[in-house]
Amino acid sequence: MAKIGFIGLGIMGAHMARNLLKGGHTLIVNGKYPVPDDLRDTTTVVEDSTAVARASDIVISMVPDTPDVENVLFADDGVAAGLAPGKLVIDMSSISPLDTQAFAKRINALGCDYLDAPVSGGELGARDATLTIMVGGPDTAFERAKPLFELMGKNISLIGDNGAGQTCKVANQIIVALNIEAVAEALLFAARSGADPERVRRALMGGFASSRILEVHGERMTKRTFKPGFRIELHRKDLNLALDGARKLGISLPHTASAQQLFSVCAAHGGNAWDHSAMLRALEIMAGFEIAQVDDGTALAA
Repeated sequence: MAKIGFIGLGIMGAHMARNLLKGGHTLIVNGKYPVPDDLRDTTTVVEDSTAVARASDIVISMVPDTPDVENVLFADDGVAAGLAPGKLVIDMSSISPLDTQAFAKRINALGCDYLDAPVSGGELGARDATLTIMVGGPDTAFERAKPLFELMGKNISLIGDNGAGQTCKVANQIIVALNIEAVAEALLFAARSGADPERVRRALMGGFASSRILEVHGERMTKRTFKPGFRIELHRKDLNLALDGARKLGISLPHTASAQQLFSVCAAHGGNAWDHSAMLRALEIMAGFEIAQVDDGTALAA
């Protein structure tokens, strides 16, 4: 069993850490960041990220954004200061592919391997160990890490060299955002026309429009349960990566841009911490109509 450093015990990271513990591994965590009580009792808590790296064979980070990863790795008390040749660093955050390549080179210069391994599946996937894990880095490092990935996810793919995992994750976030937008628009249209949006959702689940987004997030929309599994502020960050990359590549992503604008409407109305399924709220705000409200006779005629 490996000694694993885990930095970033948030909504998803805490579940991922628990699944590694279930697999019999020893976990070392950074006490400078919040540590859930159950993990504080079952892990070794040390003073900083340097100490995490010194005590671990493999270090995993799962933090919100590119600057957070850079700080975890390269601050004065960061992971890099505690590495020795032969150790493995795995970043499972969702961050910039270009910065990821630069981080990998700096870790490689210390005699260590680096994998970018962002995930998809949200809080439920993290809890149930069914995450999709998209990996960039050397084959040998991937094979070393694969038994750990198998404790956290089900669909595990080596995409290519460092940065390829992050590129795949950005593509994933484009698809997810556009699907959320499609489901939200469809349910708003149905409700404003006078139909029961939940009955519409269930009917569509049996046809070609069926999707995981319609199943899970469509239900969140009709039940108005917007407690975050994945926060709007994080999805906005991911779409910023997509749009910034598109500008550098000289391509247009018009529907990604529209999804980003809808998330921005939510943020402007205090919704940064809402679940990303609450993109619906932006459309409702613009329509002056909530899909769960009782029909007052003003629905569009059939």
